Amino acid sequence: MERLTRLGLACRGVLYGLIGFLALQIAFDGGSGGKEADKTGAIEMVAEQPFGTVLLWLMVAGFAALTIWQLSEAIIGRGQTKDRVESVARTIVYGLIVAALLNTLLRGDPGSSTDESSHDLTAKAMDLPGGQFLVGLAGLGLIALGAYWIHKGWKKKFLKDMRTGEMPPKVRNLAEKLGMAGNITRGVIAVAAGVFVIQAAVTYDPDKAKGMDSTLRALAEAPAGPWLLVLVAIGLLLFAVYCFFEARWHRV
Repeated sequence: MERLTRLGLACRGVLYGLIGFLALQIAFDGGSGGKEADKTGAIEMVAEQPFGTVLLWLMVAGFAALTIWQLSEAIIGRGQTKDRVESVARTIVYGLIVAALLNTLLRGDPGSSTDESSHDLTAKAMDLPGGQFLVGLAGLGLIALGAYWIHKGWKKKFLKDMRTGEMPPKVRNLAEKLGMAGNITRGVIAVAAGVFVIQAAVTYDPDKAKGMDSTLRALAEAPAGPWLLVLVAIGLLLFAVYCFFEARWHRV
């Protein structure tokens, strides 16, 4: 089970690496064209490779192990309440990735993109009593999550889950830099996505809510142009490399 969990952490790195690569393609295309820079586009890229089916089944095994691991941490984990809540969130995320992988293998379709899911969920939430308020809270929650990831990266909080005592000094130094860049990048993306969700709530327009792909494309249209997206894409690639360090030295 531990080996499968470490395989899952490596597969997580593969997904982030592919998303970073797709984001680079979007940046060089001026913000248009290319596959969607999210888990859907990444899974499609894996499926198109030689032995893609074998790779996808390995990813199913890895992410299923991650799901079980985080579920066990949520139920009987040794951490505080905050740690258990994080484990619940990770359980849901990893479970959705497993579902997308199985859909690709069994039906040839990874399912809805993050953009479609964001629009649908926002539209359903707005139909509820106090829907605009709920969507606004969700946007604030995303911004808070992004701020947490930025703080986690800047303060190197991610190292508490790593067996740093077993890492050679140069390896630990590299892991610190990769983890900092990666977590800060993830935080920036989450904050940007949260801003779009709040905009959807204020304008009562679900289409303004953006998933990961549309958020990245919006960065390419910012005043800094595609270079901002290039920096974000590089940050995702660095986090992908850090995930392989996690696969080796993360406490499981």
